[in-house]
Amino acid sequence: MSSQGRRWSDGLHQAIEAKEGVQIQNETITLASISYQNFFLQFPKLCGMTGTAATERQEFESIYKLKVTVVPTNKPMIRKDDSDVVFRATSGKWRAAVVEISRMNKACRPVLVGTTSVEQSETLSEQLREAGIPHEVLNAKPENVEREAEIVAQSGRLGAVTIATNMAGRGTDIILGGNAEFMARLKLREMLMPRIVNPVDGVIVSKKQLPPRKTWKTNESLFPCELSEDTLSCIKDAVEVAVKEWGEKSLPELEAEERLSYSCEKGPTRDEVIATLRTAFMKIADEFKIYTEEEKKKVIATGGLHVVGTERHESRRIDNQLRGRSGRQGDPGSSRFFLSLEDNIFRIFGGDRIQGLMQAFRVEDLPIESKMLTRALDEAQRKVENYFFDIRKQLFEYDEVLNSQRDRVYAERRRALASGSLESLIVEYAELTMDDILEANIGPGTPRESWDLGKLIAKVQQYCYLLNDLTPELLESKCSSYEDLQEYLRTRGREAYFQKAEIVEKQAPGLMKEAERFLILSNIDKLWKEHLQALKFVQQAVGLRGYAQRDPLIEYKLEGYNLFLDMMAQIRRNVIYSVYQFKPVMKKQEEESSEKKDPKKNLQKGAKKLGAAQAAS
Repeated sequence: MSSQGRRWSDGLHQAIEAKEGVQIQNETITLASISYQNFFLQFPKLCGMTGTAATERQEFESIYKLKVTVVPTNKPMIRKDDSDVVFRATSGKWRAAVVEISRMNKACRPVLVGTTSVEQSETLSEQLREAGIPHEVLNAKPENVEREAEIVAQSGRLGAVTIATNMAGRGTDIILGGNAEFMARLKLREMLMPRIVNPVDGVIVSKKQLPPRKTWKTNESLFPCELSEDTLSCIKDAVEVAVKEWGEKSLPELEAEERLSYSCEKGPTRDEVIATLRTAFMKIADEFKIYTEEEKKKVIATGGLHVVGTERHESRRIDNQLRGRSGRQGDPGSSRFFLSLEDNIFRIFGGDRIQGLMQAFRVEDLPIESKMLTRALDEAQRKVENYFFDIRKQLFEYDEVLNSQRDRVYAERRRALASGSLESLIVEYAELTMDDILEANIGPGTPRESWDLGKLIAKVQQYCYLLNDLTPELLESKCSSYEDLQEYLRTRGREAYFQKAEIVEKQAPGLMKEAERFLILSNIDKLWKEHLQALKFVQQAVGLRGYAQRDPLIEYKLEGYNLFLDMMAQIRRNVIYSVYQFKPVMKKQEEESSEKKDPKKNLQKGAKKLGAAQAAS
């Protein structure tokens, strides 16, 4: 199902509409497009900070012209990264991963298991359930997303096992011993939200089924201790202050969550309610920290967080991100990856060497240790990285062609929008259009005796009826060379424009400027849309020219440049033709007087005049 207002392209949406027997609508047209790379390059300054940019140094330098500098860590990194354990079959890998998790769980070490998909996380969860290992699953499923803060808060506690996809739980530190501030926020949320959130906000109520009732209740086992009476009293007082100020069950859920988030921050505030809630939050956090600090010491004694990877990702950067969840800020930790030669990344990109190894090793449950194998796996991962980098680079190179054209068109459009007078632009259009007409009918190298002046005059007068006085005899007497003829037609084109502007200004002062701006913008928008569609088809077609030993990118650049020149010429021809043919049709004086009385009609006066004038032309 597509989102509201979005439609599938390439006729797919129309095919489904025909199949379902509904009205078939036109395909959507792309108004503008830009690649991520060129979008970021629009900013005057670019910078960033990440822990995994070193492996992507080449891409940053080649596309963004950014240097990558490695900053030393705040504290020495003492995490131990164990060598990969490789199995021939997938089944052996999963069994070994479960054994590793069970071994760490018995030692009371917290374990984070990384998977590459939701399906894998669910499969591993089922195996751990059968083995009797308590665990939490953090993936894109709605029921797990709602508990993300709760799961991450306890991922660093003694004996905790967390299964996560590579996208889940990002941006939050796994703190050994548990995150006291996360837990404090969850406790405050549990007591505050039921009192201030409107229970029917955003819920579609069915006649057959009652809406689900949200309680914000958190599992009591999450909290490391029971709060003291003094702290509980402080929380209740803060909640009462919030209810009194904001109203009983009066806030939408999103707004209530935002206020709660602000209450749990450490920035300055002048809001008394936020300050009261923050005081309660700090008291809860202080009580929880007494226990989490003790638990942290025990976790460090066991060896810290252990990370288990179940598959190499498409980029070493993502693998490093997973490893980097352990051993933060000088904490101890370890990581180990369990791999299989049947994993997608090695099966697709491994090549003949890994295929040969799969045939050589026939035991499924025994790990394979070989320097040659490790090199082959690293080579396969580099192949994947290069493959996707080439795709991004090719997309960027193709978009560069469009980007230069986009800059030119948008500059022309901004000029039309921002300029107080478009006279110089219209004069330029008039001169270039006269050049185009002259070149199309009499080439620069044509001898004077071969000039077809009758054909030239007919075309000029087709564009501008104000030049009806042009005759072959007049041109022959005025022009002795091609350059003289070119200059004379340019002069007449300019004079015709000034004459037309004077006529229109006498009928309706100020209308000519509005008309010029309207004509330029409408023609640019219309022809730019058509140009984007044409370039899209060209990009699809040039790929086949590779079979003729021609570089598709060079072909695309040549075709795109020619299409762009045609589009710019068409814009100026359409605009100058419309300006020359522009004939305002004035409304009756009675209607004008009624427009003056009605302010809404008066505001639309200029637009109505333009519409009538366009219809007349």
